[in-house]
Amino acid sequence: MTTTAPLHLYIGSKNLSSWSLRPWLAMSHGGVPFEEHVIPYELPDWVDQVAQHSPTRKVPVLRHGDVVVWESLAICEYVAEAFPGARLWPEGREARAVARAVSSEMHSGFADLRRELPMDIARRHPRRQVSDGAARDIARVLGIFRDCRARFGQGGPFLFGAFSIADAMFAPVVTRLLSYDVEIDEVARAYAGVITSLPAMARWSEAAAEEVARNPHITAPAGSSYTKAAGSAPGGAAGSAAAP
Repeated sequence: MTTTAPLHLYIGSKNLSSWSLRPWLAMSHGGVPFEEHVIPYELPDWVDQVAQHSPTRKVPVLRHGDVVVWESLAICEYVAEAFPGARLWPEGREARAVARAVSSEMHSGFADLRRELPMDIARRHPRRQVSDGAARDIARVLGIFRDCRARFGQGGPFLFGAFSIADAMFAPVVTRLLSYDVEIDEVARAYAGVITSLPAMARWSEAAAEEVARNPHITAPAGSSYTKAAGSAPGGAAGSAAAP
């Protein structure tokens, strides 16, 4: 692989694929050049098309020359190393360690929140009753926002002051809080405003709305774990072929 090889990011439908949003936002906001390839969920041969690029038959997946990277957080880590000028992790050692910790927690946790409030950027839903598990997940997310902003947010409006991979990892959760009218505190409300006002986030949201306008009944591909999780949301809203 040469450093001049173009990056190719393969993603799912933008209203649905929260895992796709994460590296896409990190790369777009970080000014990392890449070619976007959307594989729409409504394609009858979606899994076969994804299998041409991804060893897991899931999105997102990044190709950089001969290098193939799957899983959202791994893609973000790879891009941070390949393009240090994007400054995708905080500079301070403590802040960087905490940013990696909360990003990993987002990657592996919050199962009840994912299942009950799947990402649905283009729609708004009435506030709904959630399980105790989802309520704990929401409380933990809001606690992370408060803690990171208080400890590391003095240099800017993001979780660690400047934009980082941690913000990309939590951006889909921000959209959930808004889509389902979740009661949030002032810190979370201000942070949500920062994330949704990013030019890259606005472009993604506009594309998501266009997808829904074209196909209001779009769902995740048959057989994906997300399809089973998203049954409570109109139109099977939000997530990737792996999980939201």
